Amino acid sequence: MANLKVTLVKSPIGAIPKHKATVEALGLKKLNKTVELPDNAATRGMIDQVKHLVKVEEA
Repeated sequence: MANLKVTLVKSPIGAIPKHKATVEALGLKKLNKTVELPDNAATRGMIDQVKHLVKVEEA
């Protein structure tokens, strides 16, 4: 199974609380932090919800 590299590129400070919680659930706490996550439907859905705050690359 492939992995995705997800990087937080914009601060979630002004975002709605649901988006802040999603960013936290993805494991992103600081700006420019990158995490590797499995490429599955749940992860893709979370990324789609906060696509304006993150950058996604294939790992």
